Amino acid sequence: MSAVSRGAVLALDQGTSGTKGLLVEEDGRVVATAHRPLTQQYPEPGWVEQDPAALWRSVTGVAEELAAQAATAGTRVVGLGLSVQREAVLVWDPVTGAALSPLVSWQDRRTAERCAKLTASPEGELISGRTGLPVDPMFSATKAEWLLDRLDPSREAAAAGRLRVGTVDAWLLHRLTGGATDATETGCASRTQLVRVDDAEWDPDLLDLFRIPRTALPRIAASDGTGEELGHTRNVPGLAHGLPIAAVLGDSHAALFAQSHGRPGVVKATYGTGASLMVLNPEGHRPAGGIAATLAWRRTRDGGAAHALEANIASAGTAIRWAARLLGTDSAGIAALAVDAREASEVYLVPAFSGLGAPYWDRGARALLVGMDFDTGPAEVARAAVESMAFQVADTLSRFDTVLGGSVAELRADGGPTGNDRLMALQAELIGRPVLRAGRPEVSALGVAYLAGTALGVWDDADLPELTPQGTRFASHEDGAWRNRRMAGWRDAVACARGKRT
Repeated sequence: MSAVSRGAVLALDQGTSGTKGLLVEEDGRVVATAHRPLTQQYPEPGWVEQDPAALWRSVTGVAEELAAQAATAGTRVVGLGLSVQREAVLVWDPVTGAALSPLVSWQDRRTAERCAKLTASPEGELISGRTGLPVDPMFSATKAEWLLDRLDPSREAAAAGRLRVGTVDAWLLHRLTGGATDATETGCASRTQLVRVDDAEWDPDLLDLFRIPRTALPRIAASDGTGEELGHTRNVPGLAHGLPIAAVLGDSHAALFAQSHGRPGVVKATYGTGASLMVLNPEGHRPAGGIAATLAWRRTRDGGAAHALEANIASAGTAIRWAARLLGTDSAGIAALAVDAREASEVYLVPAFSGLGAPYWDRGARALLVGMDFDTGPAEVARAAVESMAFQVADTLSRFDTVLGGSVAELRADGGPTGNDRLMALQAELIGRPVLRAGRPEVSALGVAYLAGTALGVWDDADLPELTPQGTRFASHEDGAWRNRRMAGWRDAVACARGKRT
């Protein structure tokens, strides 16, 4: 390791359900953790919002708690890493940083009609060709357009630079630096559907299409640095003034960095509210079969951006929360209840509560339960909810096999739901290859901590495999006939949800 004074990296992971944080010392040990939950609001059917003020309080609360723990332990915080939820968008005052709108979530569906019209027009191919992403309300562009249509219909204020529109990373960078940094990180920017995936620049044609003035957008920054690129903290409760913000990543990108240490060849699946499968793509494989192209990160030392392939499953943990509400329990209760399901039961839940994301990208699909009989009860419904995550990941991984031109050797898994051993065992059986579960649940925070530490000289890339906590491996034991039968049952259920079967 590099010869530096002993210190620690403070990593913040701002997600949909809350903000988590880690304090990672030079030897790789996580010596402190903190968490603040967040809620979502649903003002109209299909709308999903969060309160920016509550989000900011969660970030500062976690930062303050970790800084206090560091002070008590006599640990010096040398830099900050920030991992964030992606695609969610808001408008703020570029002078004060005050939010002028709710945060419109990546789950929000209010622009579904606009996206459907774009998909059916020549502009649909233009958007996907330039950005690598399917036209879908998940991404930021149509939501940013919607917000500006309400706040600044003429675009006069946006054109004059009196409004800023962007994603969570850009707003938090503004707030963390007291307004000194007006930037969005490369990987997060690539998820807005306003950036050319080929060169990581705002696309003028797309800005015109969505009527978003370039003056309303932050600059696109690298993912790491020693403070010059991303700025320094200013007036953040509990944090020292001038602490370098050494890395910013989207949450899924941060998980990929933690799992792969920046090296190609690793396919990871992050299970959360939704799920994301991602792999670096230095070979330039063309996206197909519901898999999108994206930018993983842009390290200052490398110059250019690292390209990746990603598939976004719309509902993963959402299925658990739905079942918990239906059955009057919580997520832990669903996991416990699922154990009691009859072994012979093959009930499938297709959690298309807002349509399906990858690999089908069919927002007209509808949620349903398939395979019930007279003996189906709460335990079988609970198990179907848990298993829906594994089926969706297996279905999507098969598309990666096709795009990458060969079978992926193993799947790296992370995220809260992966703590369920039965889910991980089923995942291995359904894909017919090993699943390696991450050694810690806070993988996004760990990934951005590693990137920040390498930028600051705390670690070299070669150190990262030794620092990473050892995970748990789940092997496949069932034969191909069992796997094919279960996957066929799942795909039949999906076909019903999509109206392809009766």
